[in-house]
Amino acid sequence: MDPLSDVLTVSGVRGALGNHIAAGGTWATALDERPGEAALHAVTAGSAWLTVPGHPPLELGAGDVALVGGGVPHALGDAPDTPGVRCDRVAAARRSRTGEVLTLGSAPPTTHVVTLAYTCDKTALTQVMQGLPDLVHIAAGAGTGTGTGTGTGAGAGTTALDDTVRMLSNELTDPQIASTAVLNSLINVVLVQLLRAWLASRPAACRGTWLAMTQDPVVSQALEHLHADPARAWTTASLAAATSVSRATLARRFPAAIGQSPAAYLTTWRMDLAAVRLRRGREPVEAIASDVGYTSVPAFTRAFARAHGQTPGRYRTQAREAEHTPEASPA
Repeated sequence: MDPLSDVLTVSGVRGALGNHIAAGGTWATALDERPGEAALHAVTAGSAWLTVPGHPPLELGAGDVALVGGGVPHALGDAPDTPGVRCDRVAAARRSRTGEVLTLGSAPPTTHVVTLAYTCDKTALTQVMQGLPDLVHIAAGAGTGTGTGTGTGAGAGTTALDDTVRMLSNELTDPQIASTAVLNSLINVVLVQLLRAWLASRPAACRGTWLAMTQDPVVSQALEHLHADPARAWTTASLAAATSVSRATLARRFPAAIGQSPAAYLTTWRMDLAAVRLRRGREPVEAIASDVGYTSVPAFTRAFARAHGQTPGRYRTQAREAEHTPEASPA
């Protein structure tokens, strides 16, 4: 089992191409992202300064990648003190659809930045994206991969993230047959590679996030068992036995990694699995309850209402109504 893939899928993480920025001379753009929409910036040539509230200005060099949390206003420019011009969302969206490069600045471009956007289902209880800090920076060559990256900065070596960003840039620069399909896949791969690199280069920063569970081999193995068979009547003792550790060891290390007991995590994960099936299908509540480990529909209904604030039937109805409600046009 691959719990990270499970959580990314169930929490509805989706990536989309933002813009391919080409900038030179004096330039700056202020990015007022929408709530819940994280922005990833990958510098493929030159350099750019990233300013995020609460953090010192950060210079990004070629190969650097930065992920800014959902709804966090930030700016990119040639220098930290260059006044930013608010991004024209309509024009940026049009360029994104057509593949047109967004040119900025007072001189011929020397800096190229690829921007991506990621959204997730904020109603999901098990989250990766919403648990991340508002700024994640991966220097060129940092993280894991087959190259010689040391994580010391630009030119430190080639990693899987570097390779993926390079492929993304090449596809944008020289689109070919099925480029849309390739780009859609690479956008998702970039996020996973960034998370891997962050885990490898900043393990202490991951504490308190869902990703921290993958850092402890005992907790990671227990997590795999829970995701492989969520309907099983797991207890801390049976999960510890399956993980080949003592009950006391698991009871201590699981909450230390994520702040929840195995039982609490399992209940939360079951409610997320049930919510997805309620939104997407017409299966009877009885079948969904059984598949996530409940032999009693009333017990399942109570657990679901505690987790999501409404009964399964009401949740399904509201989800369907929301699907047919047009989204407001951006201002």
